[in-house]
Amino acid sequence: MPEYNATDPWSTDAVPRRVMPLLFLVDTSGSMEGAKIASLNTAVREALNDVGDISHTNADAQIKVAVLEFSSGVDWMYPQPMDSESFVWQDLEAGGLTSFGEALQELNKKLSKSNGYMSEPTGTRAPAIILLSDGEPTDEYKHALETIKGNPWFKVAVKVAIAIGDDANKSILAEFTGNIEAVITVHNVDQLKKIIHTVSVTASMVASQSASAVDTTDSGKPAGLADPTSQVVGKLTDDIKEEPGIDQGNSTANSGTDNWGDW
Repeated sequence: MPEYNATDPWSTDAVPRRVMPLLFLVDTSGSMEGAKIASLNTAVREALNDVGDISHTNADAQIKVAVLEFSSGVDWMYPQPMDSESFVWQDLEAGGLTSFGEALQELNKKLSKSNGYMSEPTGTRAPAIILLSDGEPTDEYKHALETIKGNPWFKVAVKVAIAIGDDANKSILAEFTGNIEAVITVHNVDQLKKIIHTVSVTASMVASQSASAVDTTDSGKPAGLADPTSQVVGKLTDDIKEEPGIDQGNSTANSGTDNWGDW
């Protein structure tokens, strides 16, 4: 990109790109041990290659990635979101409980311009948030969920949940996404890998091309699409039709087919 030159009155600054955060919330509780966590590590690492390509070719949006794992506590993979083009995935390990409420509290802190992830100097687009879980919370999560639902950035975010197997509580995942059709259930390693890739790429494309969510409105709150999650859901519905064995929303057509085998 061209750089500004004070001695050349015709030179211009390169237009700075706004940042679109892509946030993964990953359940790393004990039930995720084995094939589930191993395939998740592989799938996200591979999907981020394509996300990096989307970011590279988008003239207006730079995609940055952040990963929050939750088990008996919560931990960010890196202190700050990292550029998707150079993001290095660190393999996650499973063990412990499922502190979903604590994860929501931590996410709510970061979805802010004050000591959070939404304070990029060039401006910030509405984020895309992908939740992956195979069970249900072991802590009290209701209060944290109601709190984050009031967060302006969460309201305009793309939100999709991947239920890993029949034991995942889809109703709780739907409370998070606000749309049961944004909950996708997979039953084996191959499906998990495919859907992580599909969701990551689709959510990144929609969020990075949507109206920006910069704090420049009269209300001082982020502006974004009325319902960006519905746009992603529509695209996912078409893709899932081509992938037999995956359930969307309330569908239980493939219930009982879980087969995680050995990695």
